[in-house]
Amino acid sequence: MSLLCYNKGCGQRFEADNNPDDACTHHPGVPVFHDALKGWSCCKKRTTDFSDFLSIAGCTKGPHNQEKPSEPVKPDVTSSVEKGRADDLKPKFSEFIISAPKPLESICRPSPDEPLVRLQQKISPSLRQALEKLKLSEDNPTEKKKEDDGEVKVGTLCKNGGCARSFEGPASNDQLCLFHAGVPIFHEGMKYWSCCKKKTSDFNTFLSQEGCSRGNHLWKKKDTGKTVVPCRFDWHQTGSQVIISIYAKNSLPDISYVEGNSCMLNIHIIFEGEKEFEQNINLWGVIDVSKSVVNMMAAKIEVAMRKSEPMSWARLDLPPPAPPKEEEEEEEEEKEESDSEDEEELD
Repeated sequence: MSLLCYNKGCGQRFEADNNPDDACTHHPGVPVFHDALKGWSCCKKRTTDFSDFLSIAGCTKGPHNQEKPSEPVKPDVTSSVEKGRADDLKPKFSEFIISAPKPLESICRPSPDEPLVRLQQKISPSLRQALEKLKLSEDNPTEKKKEDDGEVKVGTLCKNGGCARSFEGPASNDQLCLFHAGVPIFHEGMKYWSCCKKKTSDFNTFLSQEGCSRGNHLWKKKDTGKTVVPCRFDWHQTGSQVIISIYAKNSLPDISYVEGNSCMLNIHIIFEGEKEFEQNINLWGVIDVSKSVVNMMAAKIEVAMRKSEPMSWARLDLPPPAPPKEEEEEEEEEKEESDSEDEEELD
């Protein structure tokens, strides 16, 4: 009957009657695993693959061994004293309990009808300097007197579109002005005026086109007061803030303001003296108005809104709610009824 050899690295079967002193090639040492390398303590061969480690040939010869190695015996703890001694033999370490953070409770969206509060303004030094320069030019008594008298400076260009004449004296008022009453249009590489539509691809040719309307020269534009104009703005967000950038130069802090509540924002900006920008936004998320500020700079305005909950906004504004399905079905039924009535009338 063949027996199994229990020498490390051998694992072959042998006959007890045929077991010479050099029949078994095995490892007398112990397996070593260190820094992803595997090998035996008795020889220097190392490998990173476990299959290659198992196939490393033994380094020592001897007879086969049929005795199975005994397993380590666990101590039998019969009393609290012996149990305490066994606990003393265990490796000691400091135990730290790490608990996961509690999930944040979702904030209910407040009503948009809450009272509006004006956001705090922070004026940058660059804007203060720009406004001081504008104020000095407006306070110049000589220029102010000329503006009040309606005096036109020599060399002033005509404000009518397409007219390149300049003011050379009182005689210029009697000259005929040829101008374009429409607006310039640039589309698909072509340039033309909306009033006459003579198209060209060359910009200099476009500028030299003779006007299609006749009238008097316009040396000064009429002051029509503040004009509501579109203004470029965009937004970005961080983990705790949503920032709206409004590219309005030389805004006036005294008559400009941003007001809002938890989910609404109203922007009213006066810039460059007579231009006005207004925007009302139904915000996608909820903000903390008390911790939100308006940073006013010479080249732009930043509205920094503090988020009430640390979450990413999918967009800046909240889209209007979709109409209920019942209303849509009623509208479809009414449309079908009206179509059937029209068909009956035609018959």
